[in-house]
Order: sequence, then C-alpha cells, then structure tokens
Amino acid sequence: MSSILLITSSPRGSESLSNSVAQDFADKLKAQSGATIVHRDLAESPLAHVDGTFTAAIRKPADTRTAEESQAAEISDALVAELLAADTIVIGTGLINFNIYSSLKTWIDHVARAGLTFKYTENGPVGLATGKKAYLVLASGGVYSSGPAAAMNHAEPYLKTVLGFLGIELVETIYVEGLAYGPEAAEKAVAAAHTKAEELARAA
Repeated sequence: MSSILLITSSPRGSESLSNSVAQDFADKLKAQSGATIVHRDLAESPLAHVDGTFTAAIRKPADTRTAEESQAAEISDALVAELLAADTIVIGTGLINFNIYSSLKTWIDHVARAGLTFKYTENGPVGLATGKKAYLVLASGGVYSSGPAAAMNHAEPYLKTVLGFLGIELVETIYVEGLAYGPEAAEKAVAAAHTKAEELARAA
C-alpha cells in the first residue's frame, strides 16, 4: 500500500492554515489512492538540532558508534526510513522571515544523509530518495508567489532545491497567502488553496 508522509511545522496548532490545508490535502490524496498517512508534527514533537555528537555519529558505521552516538543517530535513522518509505510527501510551513520554520529546517538536517538519501559520485551528488512526488503548502500574511515580494520568498526555492538534491524533483506548491490583508482576503486565499488542493489531488 502506498504511503503519504505528512510533515507539519507550524507552532500554531489547529489555528495554523499551513497545518490545516496540508492535512486536508493529505486526506484528499488518501481518499483518492487509499494510501496510509504517516504524520510527523514537528511543532508538537520537536527534533533536536544537530550537534557534535550527531555529526560524529552519521560519519561512521553504526556498529562503531558509541552508545551516545547511537542514541543521537536513532531518530535521524527513523526519519530517513519514513522518508524513503513514502511515495508522496506533503510539507506544510508558514513563510516566516522569508523562509521556513526552524523546526522544518531541523527535519531537513536529519534526513539529508550522505549514503542514505544522497550520495557523492565522480559526476557530483546524486539523490537516492527517487520515485516520489512532493507537495508544499506555504502560508503567509503577504503575497510571495508573485509580484514585488516574490524575490523575498526563500522558502519555496529552498525546499525545491533540497528535495531535488535528495532526488525528489516533482514538486507542486499550494499557496495560502495574503492572509494579513483582511478577513475577506484571507477567506478568498483559503478557498483558493483548497480549490488547488482538490485539483492536485484529482490529478495525482
């Protein structure tokens, strides 16, 4: 059975539109395919930032790690396994200070593992997490998908770069934007996001 990995990162819980739209979209994909959903809520269960013990652990074979290093690498190994097992990845984040939440960046630091999700070759790095499609749900107070502020949007290009580096090149984005422009604008933004989610789910 196919698997959907749902990654949410907003600390706003049920009030978060990136969370709710991402969850709704994952549910739509599940209804279309019968896939299972594995949900990793990075705000509810935050990951530890990488440190010296972790970076030492991932640079040596598992059977040569100290007990402390093994513990540091254990969660990363589990996150990598989740990513590799998934057929589809849905990532929800707010656009904060022109980029993603730090909790999501930490998840990326845990799953971008040389030898597991990418490898170095004579011709450069090659992604190993291939055969997947990813969907991004980006929520923001302003409008960053186009127009004057688009150059300040570092979230979408960063996530596409990282996913592409890991071998995931099919990436679609659902924007929930302009939320700070008043209730009417916010309502329209949410409706547009759900409409696009419905279209992408049907096309999946």
